[in-house]
Formats: sequence, structure tokens, C-alpha cells
Amino acid sequence: MAGVYFSKSIKSLIRRKLLYPLLRAKTKPEYKARGVAVGLAWAFTPLVGVQMTTVLITWTIAKKLKWQFSLPLALAWTWVTNVFTMIPIYYVFYGTGQILRGRWSQISGFHSISGLMENVFLKEAPFLEKMNAFLHLFVKDWGISLFVGCVPFVIIGYIWGYRLTMRFEEMRQKRKEKYGKVSASQ
Repeated sequence: MAGVYFSKSIKSLIRRKLLYPLLRAKTKPEYKARGVAVGLAWAFTPLVGVQMTTVLITWTIAKKLKWQFSLPLALAWTWVTNVFTMIPIYYVFYGTGQILRGRWSQISGFHSISGLMENVFLKEAPFLEKMNAFLHLFVKDWGISLFVGCVPFVIIGYIWGYRLTMRFEEMRQKRKEKYGKVSASQ
């Protein structure tokens, strides 16, 4: 029973936080698509916790370069990865990075990595102690592999986000033309 409730909660959260902003935005499809794409690109980096800040920095720079995107959509789509999905996502980045670096035999098992990350992120400790452990983990242990391994996911996330949003907007436009104006809540 708890699984059904959890599933409904996740679906509701996705609808409210990701789809409704997309439906309610009254901007050009390209503007929305770039927002989703930028959000997904930053979501697939090992920067959980600062992704929204990196989106804001990207938006500020892009605006000066006359390349604009929807900031609210970009911020919302960074939530695809979060503190709950961080450990498995980081492991995928790590494994991909090790493979791309030609280090197949050095990939640690998921349990050893998840135990290490839980120890760093989930233990009760002062903030500075956690940050020191985090930096040690990233710089010394497997940071290079994480950052190398996230690159394919960043590229795929950006392309996928842009294309699917454009396709979604195209289908919405056809539906509006066929059935008349459709409200954002439908």
C-alpha cells in the first residue's frame, strides 16, 4: 500500500514541479525548450546541491550573450536529480568515467561507493567536517571519473530535453488548432 501512495506522490510531484510550469509558460517553444535543456544538462552533473546556482549563473551569462532561456523551467528541471537519487546517479557517472578513462578493472562495487557516500553525506557531523570529507572524496578518490563520466549524460540530457520539449510544444499546438484553445491545467 505504501508503494502505491509513493508512486502517486511521485507522479503528482512531477506534474506539479516539472509539467505545470511548462504548460503555463506563455513564451516561445524554443525559449521553453532551451530552459528544459539547460536544466537537464546541469541536472546531470555531479553538483547536486548547487545545480540551481549554476543554472542562475548560466542564465546571467547567456542573457548578456543574447541567448535566452526560461529560468523557471531550467531551475525546475534540475530537480530530476536530487539528494535522493544522488548516490545511484553518482555511481553511474563514476562507472562511466572509469570506462571512458580506460579503467574498467578499477570500478568499485556499488555497495562500497554507496557506503562511502552515505558516510560523507548522511552522517551527523559538523558542516565543515562534511565539506572536508566531500572534497577529499571528490578530489582524491574519484572526482575525475565523476566529471568525465557525467559528460555524455550532460550532452544527452541537453539534446533530449530540447527535442522532447519542442515535440511536446508542437503536439500542443496541433491540439489547440484541432480542438480550440486548451487550458494549461489539462
